[in-house]
Amino acid sequence: MNSFKNIFGQFQWDEVLDSIMSKNEVDVLRALSTSKRTLDDFKALISPAARPYLENMAQLSSAITKKRFGNTMQMYAPMYLSNECQNICTYCGFSMTNAIPRKTLTNEEILKETDFLKSKGYDHVLLVTGEANKTVGVDYINNAIQLIQSKFANISIEVQPMDQEDYEPLIKSGLYAVLVYQETYHKSAYRKHHPKGRKSNFNYRLETPDRLGRAGIHKIGLGALFGLEDWRADSFFTALHLQYLQKTYWKTKYSISFPRLRPYSGGLEPKVEMTDVDLVQLICAYRLLDEDVELSMSTRESENFRENSINLGITSISAASKTNPGGYVVQPESLEQFEISDERPTEKFAELLKNKGFEVVWKDWHYNWQQFE
Repeated sequence: MNSFKNIFGQFQWDEVLDSIMSKNEVDVLRALSTSKRTLDDFKALISPAARPYLENMAQLSSAITKKRFGNTMQMYAPMYLSNECQNICTYCGFSMTNAIPRKTLTNEEILKETDFLKSKGYDHVLLVTGEANKTVGVDYINNAIQLIQSKFANISIEVQPMDQEDYEPLIKSGLYAVLVYQETYHKSAYRKHHPKGRKSNFNYRLETPDRLGRAGIHKIGLGALFGLEDWRADSFFTALHLQYLQKTYWKTKYSISFPRLRPYSGGLEPKVEMTDVDLVQLICAYRLLDEDVELSMSTRESENFRENSINLGITSISAASKTNPGGYVVQPESLEQFEISDERPTEKFAELLKNKGFEVVWKDWHYNWQQFE
């Protein structure tokens, strides 16, 4: 049975990081001059040696994105259903050890949140929960998908990893995509930040995209949480994971997200800072590596950064997000999973995109269209 774990085991973290840091100007120029870039080229593009060529990278990245995606920007909204969680995660406001009021939305409350998002124009929604199998397990997620399936054209989830046989009925109910971030590919750091709960199982989480691919999911979202470990090494392993999945489950689409540690109640300070310039470099490097992969940005980032980076390669973006269950209408005062940075209303952000020459896309796929595939 296919498993990324076998590929992952062939690489050592320190060797990968040393390889990236040893790249020089010649390596960077070679990566910039070729049209089909390898993972070794990706190492060069995320290395310190590439920093003087950031403007070149940005221009190339922008041109490639426009060639492949045109001047479009997909809008989506997260909808938090529950902050119940059975894991201890050092960086998360929902961690089991945090003494916060717990909330799981009822059907009526889910529909209230749905109506609000629909009134703002959203047709792509991301359902988010903590990882609590008994409270928000497969049955709860399946019910939520069925409840709103007729309301949204596109439903994604970011919940606890599941077995293949758990994903299959969700797909039949209307699930389009699953986002599952490894957080960090550094095994000892992963154990440090996930000391208790099902999430502490590094390999089970690592093999989740394999289970999704075998289940026949339409899209898989990958990413690392920047700040837990060195962003360059984590980004290489994410790219390695992406290329393995693309080759193994070639019918599936893929996206990459770029979450950086954000403050929360009693929060964790980043071990390794990822600056705005670092993130710009990484966005461009991913686009130069893969012109088809979707690149997504959340409201974690500041207004200024989002405005100045959307032209570089980002293809989907959220606005006015709430990271607490019922945060839009039902219970707006409840504790957030993390603080967002860009709080501008959806209407204002959509207008900004239009003024920058983007066509704002609210709907580009519908569950019922799969019958024509």
